[in-house]
Amino acid sequence: MCEPAEVPLRCLIVDDSAYFLEAAADLLQREGLTVAGVASAGAEALRQAAELRPDVVLVDIMLGHESGIELARQLAAANPGGRPAIILISTHAEADFADLIQKAPVAGFVPKPELSGSAIRRLIRNPPLASGL
Repeated sequence: MCEPAEVPLRCLIVDDSAYFLEAAADLLQREGLTVAGVASAGAEALRQAAELRPDVVLVDIMLGHESGIELARQLAAANPGGRPAIILISTHAEADFADLIQKAPVAGFVPKPELSGSAIRRLIRNPPLASGL
């Protein structure tokens, strides 16, 4: 029997920190996700999302000089139908961006310190507003 948690999710991680990209990729792979790619900028993320067709894209809200929320909008516009699922991540608290997260075309938000395979799977199964926003 195949449980949803056993289905390997292919993921693209978008963050401007090379250290975070490496640490997150290692963590998520140990927790059963397949990290199909990593990107450090919006254009690179859009290109990889089109080429790799991941199930989920993790996008840092503060992506260097770019807006991760704007990137989420571009990803959603380029991929109608809700795939890939887009999850915003940040070192900042969810409350700092609550209005923007709520209005963004995303499955939800995960604080970077709480990033895990189970957190991603939970958001994929139970999209927005589960956090009480």
